[in-house]
Formats: sequence, structure tokens, C-alpha cells
Amino acid sequence: MTGESFIDVDFCRQAKAGQVVAGDVFLSRKIKEEGRIITVLSDGLGSGVKAGVLANLTATMALRYTSAFVDVRQSAKTIMDTLPVCEKRKISYSTFTIVDLDEDGKTRVIEHGNPPLVLLRGQTPVPIERASLTLETWKDRVIHYSEFATQLGDRIVFFSDGVSQSGLGRVGLPLGWGQDRVTDFLQRQISAENEISSRELSRKLVAEALANDGRAAKDDITCGAIYYRRPRRLLVITGPPFNKERDGELAELVQNFDGRKVICGGTTAGIVSRLLGRPVTMDLKNLDPEIPPPAVMEGVDLVTEGTVTLAKVAEMLERGNAAEMRRKNAASDLISFMLQSDIVQFVVGTRINEAHQDPSIPVELDLRRNIVRKIASLLETRHLKEAQIRFI
Repeated sequence: MTGESFIDVDFCRQAKAGQVVAGDVFLSRKIKEEGRIITVLSDGLGSGVKAGVLANLTATMALRYTSAFVDVRQSAKTIMDTLPVCEKRKISYSTFTIVDLDEDGKTRVIEHGNPPLVLLRGQTPVPIERASLTLETWKDRVIHYSEFATQLGDRIVFFSDGVSQSGLGRVGLPLGWGQDRVTDFLQRQISAENEISSRELSRKLVAEALANDGRAAKDDITCGAIYYRRPRRLLVITGPPFNKERDGELAELVQNFDGRKVICGGTTAGIVSRLLGRPVTMDLKNLDPEIPPPAVMEGVDLVTEGTVTLAKVAEMLERGNAAEMRRKNAASDLISFMLQSDIVQFVVGTRINEAHQDPSIPVELDLRRNIVRKIASLLETRHLKEAQIRFI
């Protein structure tokens, strides 16, 4: 199903109240040549820095072994043998959930200690057959292994016990939120928004768990979500073509592209506006002193200034500051479109803008091109998107 499917992965995490560092760790790795994405959620013993170290060590090893298809028992044994022993409790402990999913839907899952993951087909929970494995040197630990075929539209949601045990002891939740209520909450979110992204679904679940705890998390709260679906595409056009004779290609792209469309750059927007007969008007509703305001054009989802805005997008993606990304401006709007998409296609004009660069400098050093390459790299490595760049 190459090209017809996309694996949308994201997570949300809230550290225990009073802790700066979370004891839960979520890691993902995309193996592009194999069409696989491996995700790991690990919950270290306790909370804070020590728990975070245990969880990070566990998640890192789990990614490495799963990537290499190392036997489940051997992987689990090595992880458990490697973890340092807690001086007080005399145990080394870090729970983990590993999901290995390829673009054809084949899924392998390894679970140890975390609440069972939830597989949803639409709004319907799908039961999973799990094989229980024990280790010779760790007979008190049980590893659950499962394999199943994920179908387009399926979601896999997994979380730490900070979610399922949230609200513990409160009126109405004497034993905590619980697996059944968590599943019911997920079903209701999907019912309300059928195409809800992994990013949004994980954030809603963590927000609800935090509310159960009275807005002060009693434990680290983490949720990872995977949405296996048809890809959502975003077109980002920036810069005029090297040859003016190719200006018409930009207009054709905007006219015919199946997905969201963004134009970055006044000159580029002017070309499309002229050829399609669509006026461009400034949008002055949310002015930001650092970012030029966006504009509006019929048939285009977002029109922004060019190099300054793209440079800010690259900077914000690199910092990964959630609060900064929530600010209402052209850069945060563009990032939102990118993170809501699966395949981001950049079409970059190579005509040098003399306002930004001496035209005597080689084309390879063109500021716009380098910024787009950086954005594409960040989208692929940090957000597991597919980024394509075409220069014209």
C-alpha cells in the first residue's frame, strides 16, 4: 500500500506535579527504506530525573532492538538486565510498550507493565490476542506479545498508568479512571471528530486525565497515538521559477493540487494572483510584531510573506516550544498546517530575490532553498512526516 497509506504518530506528556522532568519517555523512529515506524512508551520507576533516566535507557534500547528485529525475549531480557537496581526497593523497573507498524499495516506489539493498548476501528474497540511470555531470569515479569493487521482508518492508542489511574480516590473515581472509561472517552472523541489527528487525540486524553487529577498530576501522564490512514497532503509554494516562462506551472499547481495549499512570498503570490485572476488581500486580524501578517486568496488556504516567515517556521520547529506554536500568526498557522498533514510537498522557485541575497553568490547557497531544506529535515526527523522538495 505504498503511497496509499500514512502512519500518523504523535504523543502528549504531562510531568507529575512538582517535577520539572517527566519519568515517562516517548520515542519514535522512522525506518524509511523499510516503510516502518517504531514507537516506544516507557515509564520509569517513580518520577523525576531518576525515573526519566530509566525510561530513556529503556526506550532507547527498545528502539534499537526492535529496529533490528531482535527476538522479543532476548530484547526484554537485555533491557531488564541493563537497568540499574533501585537501592531502596532492590528492583530495576521500567515498563514499556513497543509498537512496530509498517506501511502495509503489519503490526507487532510488545507490552510490559503499562496499561493495555487500545486498538480502535472507527469507534469500535478491536480485541487483541496477546501471547504471555516469561523470562528465565525474571520470572516475576510478564511480557505480552501480539501481531495483527492494522486497517486503514484504525487507531492505536497507548498510555502510561498516569492516565488510567488518574483521579484515584476522587468522588466517582475511587479506583481511578480505568481502562474502560479511557476507551469510552477515546470513542467519544472520534465520534465527535471522525478525522481527529494523533496529535489532537493524545492531547485531549492527557488533558482529561489531568482534569481528573484536579489539574495537578499525581503521576506522569503520557499518551501516544497512531492513526493509520490515507495521507493528507500539503503544497507549499515559495519563490518564483528560475525562468519566467515557467510561472504558469505555479498557477496550475494551485488550480489542480489535491490537498491544502500555501503560498509563501509576495512575488510568488503575485504571479498566481495575476495568472488565475484572484486578488490578494491582507489579513490584519492577528498582528504580530515579529511576523509579517498573512494574506487571503481564493482557493489558497494560507498566503504568507516569504523568507522571514519561513525562517521563523524553521526556528520554531527546531525549538519545539508548544506555547510559541500556539501564538496566532502566519508562522504558527503554517506550522499547524504542516503538522496536520502527512506529506508536505515544497515547490521552491530558484530565481534569486535580490532583497535577500547578492545574485553573484552560487544558487546552492540561496537562502530560501536552505531554509526549506531545514524545515523538511525537521518535519521528517522530529514529526515523522514525509517531505518532498522540487526546485523549479
